[in-house]
Amino acid sequence: MKLHTVASHSEASILSTNKVLKNTYMLLAATLLFSAATAGLSMHLNLPHPGFIVTMVVYFGLLFLTSKLSNSSWGILSVFALTGFMGLTLGPIIGAYVNNFSNGHELVMTALGGTGVIFLGLSGYVLTTKKDFSFLAGFLMVGILVAFLAGIGAFVFNLPSLSLAVSAMFILLMSAYILYETSSIIHGGETNYIMATVSLYIAIYNIFTSLLHILGMFGGED
Repeated sequence: MKLHTVASHSEASILSTNKVLKNTYMLLAATLLFSAATAGLSMHLNLPHPGFIVTMVVYFGLLFLTSKLSNSSWGILSVFALTGFMGLTLGPIIGAYVNNFSNGHELVMTALGGTGVIFLGLSGYVLTTKKDFSFLAGFLMVGILVAFLAGIGAFVFNLPSLSLAVSAMFILLMSAYILYETSSIIHGGETNYIMATVSLYIAIYNIFTSLLHILGMFGGED
C-alpha cells in the first residue's frame, strides 16, 4: 500500500512538472511572437526609445504586477503587457542597427540565430541530462546585480569598453540562468509557468540585445 502511494505521488509529480514545462514553452512562444510583433510595429511607426529610466520604471512595474497576478488568469495578460512593452523598446534598438550599418540586417539575424541556438542548446541539455543547476542561485544573484550596476556605470559615464564587457557578462549570466530556470522547472522548484515564462523571456531578451551589441561593435559596417 505504501509503495503504491509513493508511486502515485511520483507519477502525479511528473505529470505536474510536465504540465508546467508544456505551459511555459507554449506561453513563451506566444510572448516571443507578440514581442516580435510589437517590435515590428515600433519600427514601422518609427517610435523613439522611451529611455533608460522610463524603461526600467515600466519594466519593474509590470514585473511586480505579473508577480502579484501570477496565480490568476490576469497574470497571462500581464505577461503579454510586459513582453509587448519590451518589444516596443526593442524596435528602436533594432532599427538603429538596420539604419546605421550597411550590414544591419545580417547583424540582427545573426544575433537572433545565435540567441536561438543558445536557448535551444542549453534547454535541450538540461531536459536531456536532468541535471540539477540549483547551485547557481547565489552566483546568479550576485552576478546579475554586479552586471546591472556595471551597465548603469557604462551608460552614465559613456564607457564603450565597459559596456562591451557588460554585454559579454550578460550573455554568460543569462545562459547560466536558462540552465538554472529550466532545471528548476523539471525538478519542481518552479511550479508557476507564468513566472517561469517571464524568467526565460528576460534571459532570451538580454542574450539577444547583448549579442547584437557585441556584433555591432566588432562586425558592424558603417
